[in-house]
Amino acid sequence: MTEKPQKTKRPDARIKLLDSALRVIRMKGYTATTVDDLCREAGVTKGAFFHHFRSKDDLAVAAADYWSETTGALFEKAAYHDPEDPLDRVLGYLDFRKALVQGDVTEFTCLVGTMVQEVYDTNPSIRDACNRSITGHTATLVSDIAEAAEDRGVEIPGGAESLALHTQVVIQGAFVLAKAGNAPSIATDSIDHLKRYVELLFGRSRNGRAL
Repeated sequence: MTEKPQKTKRPDARIKLLDSALRVIRMKGYTATTVDDLCREAGVTKGAFFHHFRSKDDLAVAAADYWSETTGALFEKAAYHDPEDPLDRVLGYLDFRKALVQGDVTEFTCLVGTMVQEVYDTNPSIRDACNRSITGHTATLVSDIAEAAEDRGVEIPGGAESLALHTQVVIQGAFVLAKAGNAPSIATDSIDHLKRYVELLFGRSRNGRAL
């Protein structure tokens, strides 16, 4: 008796809309994106949209959380967690961020970074959702930075949390300038500068030896 092949479960309308938000908002910006744009990209009706979301703002909050879930899974499985040396894990994280800068600018830039620039003063619920996403990701770096500092007897100005946040300041700023210059190399160059700063801070030269 042969088993019938299992049918692949198709994503429901809500997931389709969230996936479309990740693509369209990064391409057009939040303000310029319409409900019609999202429905068209997702291949669903406006009725389906309003069945799942009260408004575009409601979807934006959900999209920020969805962005955290999808990118969080990607980072959690990344190989930069593997090294025994915590500094290697921190530097590996930066290498991973650089490796993600591929394709068109809209393909590698950050959804929540894009949205918060537009709505930080006009829509507190979206702003807070974006902040929750960025700071949640930042928190995943703190323990490795703190451990690396303790291992090497390095005092980090402002503490490990401050340095973890600084990595996101540089990366998000690099995305903005990459958009302005329409050049992914701006982002990769900025991440290289950030990596050199971290190496200098922890007393490691480019060949891995202590300074």
